[in-house]
Amino acid sequence: MPVEEAVIEDLRTAEPPAPLPAADGLFSVTREGAHLNHGSFGAVPLPVQRAQTRLRTEQELDPDGFFADLPARIAAARTRIAAELGTDPALLTLVSNVTEAAAIALDTIPFAPGDRILVTDHGYGAVTRAVVRKAAETGAEPVVVRVPLGAPDEHPVREAVLAAVDGRTTVAVLDQLTSPTARLVAGPALLAELRERGVTTVVDGAHAPGMLPTPVDPHADFWFGNLHKWAFAPRATGVLAVRPEWAARVRPTALSWEHDKGFPGNVEWRGTCDYTPWLAAPAGFELLRELGRAAVAGHNAALAAYGQRVLAERAGLAPLPATPGVWMRAVRLPAGHGETEPQVRALMAEAWQRLRTRIAVRPWAGGGVLRVSGQLYNRPEEYERLADGLAGLLKA
Repeated sequence: MPVEEAVIEDLRTAEPPAPLPAADGLFSVTREGAHLNHGSFGAVPLPVQRAQTRLRTEQELDPDGFFADLPARIAAARTRIAAELGTDPALLTLVSNVTEAAAIALDTIPFAPGDRILVTDHGYGAVTRAVVRKAAETGAEPVVVRVPLGAPDEHPVREAVLAAVDGRTTVAVLDQLTSPTARLVAGPALLAELRERGVTTVVDGAHAPGMLPTPVDPHADFWFGNLHKWAFAPRATGVLAVRPEWAARVRPTALSWEHDKGFPGNVEWRGTCDYTPWLAAPAGFELLRELGRAAVAGHNAALAAYGQRVLAERAGLAPLPATPGVWMRAVRLPAGHGETEPQVRALMAEAWQRLRTRIAVRPWAGGGVLRVSGQLYNRPEEYERLADGLAGLLKA
């Protein structure tokens, strides 16, 4: 059976989940449109918004006192976050987002002329650009691994990456869950094999916190993720985890008064900045635990699968293989649609203007990739409306 037919067959059982009663009124996302793109910028629940507001009020009542106590409070927040992620707080540092974390990792790793840095064509654009710049600065060579959109599961993805490794490959920068195609790449088996071959691994886990039960893989030399996507934290909150042998070598983006105290505080402190998102981030994990992580995961994964199903059935779009349990799904646009950046920007704008729906589309030769997310505030009819309207937009 062809891959596309197999994926469609799997989707036939995708049914819309019942809303979680505890999530009613939890978000302030406008009801004047459908926000099916939680995976890009997230949406902060109201209890977490209120927690951050209290922190901002406290800060303005006594700025000097607030900043004097901040390093200790950040460390305490980090300890709570590390417990939620199942990792060591001494090997974890708070950052703004994965883009910043990628820059720190690439600036820490020593590169020599002729080194090869592996990335895939499913990688997040800003991170791939950072790799290209670092390669140009150091004389290293970026190597793009082509992973077929129709690769049915984790095994052929792993094989494609490993086939590109040679004696000059020193670093692999890989997505844990890809942003454009919503599938697993840097799984435990692949990371373990790369480590055995002496390849330093940098893992972009932007979508893992809050979604995956154990997001931080101990085989990764550098792992980073965002908390403001699926872990209900305020923007901009991210984390960077390193293996023990790298901790003393990490290069912060800027020197600060905390620099001589070493990792992780030397990365976190950057002078007069807004640290309230980090301090409020544990409230997001608390909310996720109160709602029941298993209930949230089941709802969101089922909703994303249903969204993919109706896009395939009603709009005639080809569903792409998905990783079980992921709260995002992707479909392929017809040839001639979404193949360039201007085309996808125009389509996303038109989807909002005419269908009042926010979507994520990434350009791809032969037809762009449209990704939908599932979150507690979404409803099945929003995906149905998108599928019905999109059929007309693509024919126009």
